[in-house]
Amino acid sequence: MRAFPASIVFGLTSFALAGCSTPPRSPGPVIPPLAAILAPTVVQAGYCADDKKENNDEELPPPKKLDNEPNAGIGQGEVVGLADLIDLTLKRNPRLARVGWAVETARGRGIQAGLYPNPTVNVIGNELGDRTGPSGIWSAYTSQEIVTANKLGLSQAAAFKEVDQATLNLMAERYMVYTEVRQAFFEAVTLQRRAEILGELIKLADKSVENANKLLKAKEGSQLDVVQLEVDLERYRAELEATQRAVPAAYRNLAASVGVQDMPIVSLAGNLDTPLPDYDLDRVRVYVLGVHPELRSAQVGVERAQLLVRRAEVEPVPNATVGAGYTRQGQNRSNDWDIGVSVPIPLWNKNQGNILAARAQVEETVSQVGRVQNDLVNRLATAFGTYAAARKRAERYKTAILPKAQQTYQLSLKAYQGGQFEYLRVLAAQRTVAEANLELVRSLGEMWRAASEIAGLMLEDQWPLAPSAPERKQP
Repeated sequence: MRAFPASIVFGLTSFALAGCSTPPRSPGPVIPPLAAILAPTVVQAGYCADDKKENNDEELPPPKKLDNEPNAGIGQGEVVGLADLIDLTLKRNPRLARVGWAVETARGRGIQAGLYPNPTVNVIGNELGDRTGPSGIWSAYTSQEIVTANKLGLSQAAAFKEVDQATLNLMAERYMVYTEVRQAFFEAVTLQRRAEILGELIKLADKSVENANKLLKAKEGSQLDVVQLEVDLERYRAELEATQRAVPAAYRNLAASVGVQDMPIVSLAGNLDTPLPDYDLDRVRVYVLGVHPELRSAQVGVERAQLLVRRAEVEPVPNATVGAGYTRQGQNRSNDWDIGVSVPIPLWNKNQGNILAARAQVEETVSQVGRVQNDLVNRLATAFGTYAAARKRAERYKTAILPKAQQTYQLSLKAYQGGQFEYLRVLAAQRTVAEANLELVRSLGEMWRAASEIAGLMLEDQWPLAPSAPERKQP
């Protein structure tokens, strides 16, 4: 009996693999301007059919390790600015890391969606030990499924739309985190500024109590004036103590927004008087609806749903399975060859239900675009209304109310020292100055928090812009 010709089986296997190993190609993500908008820290997952290599051997990059040092980037006792916190957010925030790896997850699924089915190899031995031919009958058969109608190309194109959506979601999450960090920063800066003003008011009130006691000893004042001033002094001290207790909580909230909950913060370098751009609501609305990643992701979702409709429509086109084999019969010592083709007949199941569902999904994604547009406009309008009102109120306090309140206080104090007014008039003027200062700070804080929301919707990276230095005059 001749030995079994294994080389023939391997030759058939190689033939099947070589003839059917090239899958249909399809374009990758189709969002050309995305890479220009994303910062270098965001990786655009892309696919190019002409440059595609063997996906079976492709290795994805290993996961990046986050810096686990609790105080990385911020020194003990260091005064922290907003730019420092934003840089640290990009490096350490776990929310950004999570959505960043979601891009790689979608990319891996996109690669997998375009891979061709593996061939199958069958080796069967029958009638082993039979008296007429102890070696039995040996058959080796290899087959390969041929995918038709560009099914793999459509599946991969739809999967890579998910890569685009994941990348846009990363971009949207990034600016949402920016907004939270900025709002928490200006909330803490507002409390810092409030504490400073209350400290100045306490010094002023303490001096007023001292002067009132001197006048009382000189029998030029009344005990009522002293008591009223002492009440105001204690009220300012209570306000200062409450504010000082709120500052550490604001620092913790800011650290949590950055993503480093145990970050040491002693003081923040922020200025509430930095000028802000005069936003125009209609122009900002048009801009936001043109560039915001949430809306672009919804639009990509429509494109993906349309691809899935096309994919569902070609599903009934049957795939063909071709094969070839060799049979060695031990009884009569013959060598036989086998070939075969199998094709399923789409008689009962023509994928009608999935086609209907895919078309309904298109309508749902189209309506999702409208919902996202309305949500963005609503968020912008709310933030803009708060911003415009707070800015106008702050300007009025800064240019009109506070200067007049300070002037009233100075005039009342001089008149009291000249014996023209009672000290209650001075006390009322002092209260007006205090309330005007505190209201100004409150308005500025509201303005900055609302402006942070607008900046996030506009995808502002370097915000707020530093005021330009005045031009030097030539000697």
